[in-house]
Amino acid sequence: MNNFKFYSPTYFEFGRETETKAGELVVRFGGKKVLLHYGGGSVVRSGLLARVKKSLEKAGVQYIELGGVVPNPRSGMVYEGIEICRKENVDFILAVGGGSTIDSAKAIAIGVPYEGDFWDFYQGKKIEKALPVATVLTLAATGSEASNSSVITHEKENMKRGTNSDLIRPIFSILNPELTTTLPPYQTACGATDIFAHILERYFTNTKNVEVTDRMCESIMLTIINETPKALANPNDYDARANIMWAGMVAHNDICGVGREQDWATHQLEHELSGLYDVAHGAGLAVMFPAWMKYNMKHDVMRFAQFAVRVFGCQMDFQNPERTAKEGIAKFEQFLLSIGMPIRFKELGAKAEDIPTLVEMLKMDTRSVGSFVKLTKKDAEAIYKLAADVK
Repeated sequence: MNNFKFYSPTYFEFGRETETKAGELVVRFGGKKVLLHYGGGSVVRSGLLARVKKSLEKAGVQYIELGGVVPNPRSGMVYEGIEICRKENVDFILAVGGGSTIDSAKAIAIGVPYEGDFWDFYQGKKIEKALPVATVLTLAATGSEASNSSVITHEKENMKRGTNSDLIRPIFSILNPELTTTLPPYQTACGATDIFAHILERYFTNTKNVEVTDRMCESIMLTIINETPKALANPNDYDARANIMWAGMVAHNDICGVGREQDWATHQLEHELSGLYDVAHGAGLAVMFPAWMKYNMKHDVMRFAQFAVRVFGCQMDFQNPERTAKEGIAKFEQFLLSIGMPIRFKELGAKAEDIPTLVEMLKMDTRSVGSFVKLTKKDAEAIYKLAADVK
């Protein structure tokens, strides 16, 4: 196990009707004037936004609204939010929505006190200061409600990039599983896939003797395998929704990733897919992860065999561990298909002829991709071809 530092200060208010405590919590954590940041119709139609506003008003908290965040959140909205916050002297940002809204809120939070372009932080500049961010979560997926990361798409640069800092971990997050019961099945499945992928990026590691986090990773993956079909079969299954929501948080606040090298190649490969085609992130990961696994399996066959045995219940073939490893990947693909996810380019709406463009978008001349296996441009192209089922 490697040395590590772990800091996760987010306060959680979990359970039914907890969104009514938003105002009380903003006051507790020092907010006086809030940017209320959200997406579109669902938080309005469901009455959630109205309940949050009522809570803020009851607590005496002033607020300015900025709605309209879209999936794969855009830089234009971030620039607009930064301008509003400066003009209105906002000192706190409350994101009401899923990962896209929260990531947009985080970007605004780091842009407000910074004199330059917020995009500098998504190009590698270290974050030094940020407004406090809090969340009311409506989708179990990205883990942004507790993570130190944010991902934004820059329209002019045609680029999707992320940044990381403990300064953008939400100061509090409200998690009410009931808020996820009205999600379409596809969104529920995309969220579950995203959660699973966050664990896989940590699970496939070159670090040895990390049994505690291995077992934690495996338990989260098993939870997603067990609970997602329940939530799809009965959207109002509170316990299934609750387990998925908490799994999403645990999967990405990094408690499962400490002390071990992490990979993140598949996320970077997928970012170009969702950047080019504007597809759901979880769906893109469903296409890219099996391809990445097949391509890199021989780097550490026994780790893939362990995944197969512990997560998907495969029988270990000690004479031919590669057979076990391949069976585990096949079982993973079967699970993805069973919850309605695509596993090939064609099912996603991506095109094999765009692979050279995707590889160039990665800009691998100026950055590395992956740690479990450090990928070259040739590797990236081969993985995209596997995902596209190009021989």
